[in-house]
Amino acid sequence: MDDSLIKKAFTKVNYTPQQLDELKKCMHPKTGPMYFMSNFMQIQHPVKGEISFDPFPYQHELVECYHNYKYSIAMIGRQLGKTTVAAGYLLWYAMFINDSHILIAAHKFDGAIEIMDRVRFAYEGLPDHIRAGCREYNKKTIKFDNGSTIESQATTANTGRGKSLSLIYLDEFAFVEPRIAKEFWTAISPTLSTGGKCMITSTPNTDEDQFAHIWFESLKNTDQYGNVIREVGRNGFKPYHATWQAHPDRDEAWADEERSKIGPDRFDREHECKFISFDETLINPVKLSQLESSLPISKDGHVRWYKEVDPDKTYVVGLDPSMGTGGDDAAIQVYELPSLDQVGEWQHNKTPIEGQVRVLKQVTQYLAGKGVTDIYWSVESNSLGEAVLVVIRDTGEDTFPGTFLHDHRRDLGIKMRRKGFITTHKSKIEACARLKAWVETGKLNVKSKNLIHQLKMFIAKGNSYEAKTGERDDLVMSTVLAIRMALAVADFDDRAYNAINSNIDSSGVDDEGDYAAPLPIMVM
Repeated sequence: MDDSLIKKAFTKVNYTPQQLDELKKCMHPKTGPMYFMSNFMQIQHPVKGEISFDPFPYQHELVECYHNYKYSIAMIGRQLGKTTVAAGYLLWYAMFINDSHILIAAHKFDGAIEIMDRVRFAYEGLPDHIRAGCREYNKKTIKFDNGSTIESQATTANTGRGKSLSLIYLDEFAFVEPRIAKEFWTAISPTLSTGGKCMITSTPNTDEDQFAHIWFESLKNTDQYGNVIREVGRNGFKPYHATWQAHPDRDEAWADEERSKIGPDRFDREHECKFISFDETLINPVKLSQLESSLPISKDGHVRWYKEVDPDKTYVVGLDPSMGTGGDDAAIQVYELPSLDQVGEWQHNKTPIEGQVRVLKQVTQYLAGKGVTDIYWSVESNSLGEAVLVVIRDTGEDTFPGTFLHDHRRDLGIKMRRKGFITTHKSKIEACARLKAWVETGKLNVKSKNLIHQLKMFIAKGNSYEAKTGERDDLVMSTVLAIRMALAVADFDDRAYNAINSNIDSSGVDDEGDYAAPLPIMVM
C-alpha cells in the first residue's frame, strides 16, 4: 500500500469543529451520499483532467434511485457519467455503512478494473478527516478499517455464489453473454432475497436478454386500468431511464453529428436507449425489435398451431433433426403458401429420431385431415438425416400424406440424387439471404415467440451465420429448410411463384440488384 495515497487503518485524526460537521453531513442516512460526492469527490475528466465532481441534475436523480431503493435498474445512454456516479456511491456506501461487502461485476474483467480505478481515484483525492483507513488496497480489492470491503470481478456463471453480499453493482449487464447472465442471475438471486442491495446499469442490447427481462418487469407497476399502484415493478426493481438529452452540453446539433458518425441504428441503441442488438444479426436489428409474436391458437402435443388451416392453400413441412439426447432441439416448421405465413411449429430435444419422424407424419396427417391436398414435406438430410431417411423408408413414404420433396444439385460437377435437402455452405447462405429479405420486407410472417428469440440470437460468425454462444438456432434452421422447400415448390406452383418472386423482374434480378434464380429441385 502506498502510504502517500491512502489513509492507514485505525489512524487517529484530530478534527476541527468544521471537519466534524462535514463528517456528520457525509454520514447522514438520507442526504449523505450526494453531500459527500458533491463536496469531496474528485474525478478524471477526459479533457479537463482532475476536477471536482459537479453532478448533472440527472446524476442527482440517479444517486437518489440507488440510495432510496433496495433494487434499482438504470438504462442510461453512453458517456453520461453513469459509471462515475456508481463509483462515488459505492465508495460512500463502503466508508459510511460499516461491515459492508460490496461486489462490482462487469461484463468484462477490464471493465470491472476500470470501475475500481475510479473508486480508487476518488478515494485517493479525499481528505483524511472524511475517508476511512485501509487494511488492504490493490487493483481488485479495497478493505477498510470499518469492516467494509469492495471487490471487483468479471461476471461469470459463479460470480458472487456463496458470498454474503451487502450490495452488488452490475455494470453493462446487457452485454454479458446470455447463458452466463441467466446462470449468474440464478446464482445471485438467493443472496439478494436475504437482504442484499442490487444496482444494475447498462445501455440496452437485445430485448431478449436478462437485463431486458429485469427492465420490463420493473415497469410493471400499474393495475389493469393503467393506474400506478406501486413505486417499483413487480420484481421489486425501481427503473431509471436517461438518454442523451439528460446531458446539459448536448443538443440536436450534437445528435445530428453523432448520427452521421455511427449511423441511426447505433445512435438509437447507444444514446436513445432502444433495444437494438449490438451483434451483427442476420436480420436488421431494428426490424427484429419490431417483430411481435402471437399466442398459439391451439396445441396438439408439443406442436403449436398459429393459424387455422385452409384446405385451398399449399403447405410445406420441414424437419431439422437432432440426436434427441437432451442437446440441440429437433424442430419442425409449417408454412403456408403463397402467404408465407408461419402456421405451425414443433421443437423438442429428447425425442429420438423415430419419434421425430412420427411427429412429422402426424403433422402431415393433421393437415390432410383438414382437407389439404397440396402438402410438401422434407428433412434436412446431412449427417443425422441419414438415420431419419432410414426411419422414413422403414415407415413407408406412402404412409405420409403429401409429397416428399428433395433438392437436386450439382457439387463439383458430380450429379447428386439424394432424398431430402442437403445443406452446404452455399445453400445455407442463399437461404439465409432469402430469410433476411423476406422477414425485413414482411413477406415472411413469423408468429412464434421462440423463433423470434432465436432470430435475435442468430448472428454472423466467420463467413456464415449461427446461434450466439449459449443459444440455439434449430427453429431458424428449420425455417431455412422451409424457405428452400418454398422455392422448390414455386418452380411448379404458379401461386407460390408469383408470391415468392413478386420483387424479381424478368431479368432475374431483385430490387436490390442480387441474382435470385430458384434452386434446382427434384420431386420423387
